[in-house]
Amino acid sequence: MREKPSPPYKVLIVDDSAVVRQTLKQIYSSDPELEVVGTAPDALIALRMLGESKPDVISLDVQMPRMDGLTFLERLMKSNPMPVVMVSALTTQGSKEALRSLELGAVDIVEKPRLGVREALEEISIQICDKIKAAAQARVITPHQRFMTPAKKFSADAILAAINAPTGIKGQDSIIAIGSSTGGTVALREVLSPLPADMPGIVIVQHMPKAFTASFAESLNNECHLNVCEAKEGEKVERGKVLISPGDQHMMLKLVGKDYTVTLNSGELVNRHRPSVDVLFRSVANLVGKKSTGVILTGMGDDGAAGMVEMHNAGSLTLAQDEESCVVYGMPRKAVEFGAVDEVKNLEGIVKRLIQLRWTTTHSVHADEYETLESSFRLDEIIYDNSWEQSNRKKYSRNYWQLNYYVLIFACHFLKTIKP
Repeated sequence: MREKPSPPYKVLIVDDSAVVRQTLKQIYSSDPELEVVGTAPDALIALRMLGESKPDVISLDVQMPRMDGLTFLERLMKSNPMPVVMVSALTTQGSKEALRSLELGAVDIVEKPRLGVREALEEISIQICDKIKAAAQARVITPHQRFMTPAKKFSADAILAAINAPTGIKGQDSIIAIGSSTGGTVALREVLSPLPADMPGIVIVQHMPKAFTASFAESLNNECHLNVCEAKEGEKVERGKVLISPGDQHMMLKLVGKDYTVTLNSGELVNRHRPSVDVLFRSVANLVGKKSTGVILTGMGDDGAAGMVEMHNAGSLTLAQDEESCVVYGMPRKAVEFGAVDEVKNLEGIVKRLIQLRWTTTHSVHADEYETLESSFRLDEIIYDNSWEQSNRKKYSRNYWQLNYYVLIFACHFLKTIKP
């Protein structure tokens, strides 16, 4: 296992633009906790420099000549896994490439402006340095490791089958609010994909560039039972739907009649972020109170910790991801230190807890019955989905049952033709 380095963290910059290389070198060198050990104009040169420079983290562009950044990243994660932060211009196509980079093992993404690069990068220099420092300390999980130890995917029907559930409550009965940052794209996929389609409304803030959230939401929607989308102004929060805050806009709840909707705001950065987890959590605490659940996942810094205190004080159940399963144990650590967390769990434990809450909020079971529910839910009885079934569930489930129907009809017809 890779030993956690100590400051100053060694950075290798890989970018085909001389202006970007020079600007990033100046930005990183201005931080006393960072040391630039080399710059490379393309990925092939960077591969040759790795042995000599021995960086703790790589600042990597996507689109480069001779070998693109994604090919370099894939080779790196197979031969010499180390933290990588993608620094790239994110067009519509670029956002898909960025999503792919996270799947290949990149820790985080920085949006590189297409015009006025030097000035724009200097404006966000603190954020860039924070991401690089957080990545240098991150626990790198390669695609191979994720494949060899896949997240457990289970069906709510297997858990709920033994329970004789009472009649459900009408109307909006609960809201789940989730905040995450570095490493959160993978964590959110592992949390959301096993959840059943009738979960309470879920609102999410994930720190990411504005050009990236729509593609991220679309990719989650293809893998989940729930409907996942990038939030729009005035959109209703409802059962079975997940709303992800657009990049560069704060997301808050608003009560319209008896329904919760989201409202978006382009105000000042909060904790150096927009969207901010604190903003979302505060709005949930103010409007939903004890009928809400707050979840804080992997991420650097402390965004969300103060908001989770407010949710906790309002009577919400609050959950935090444990250190062992976090890529960066920053935001959850702060929330725990603030005394804002009721339960600390790994991702599998968070999924199981949310499904329990889905049952209790739907059917109004008293909180003291959780122990009875817990004894009824055995992980060794959970039904697991194959990875291809999980990622293609929406596409194939209907065809699967249609095929079985026609096979049954054919079998009946065939039996009728057999003479006694």
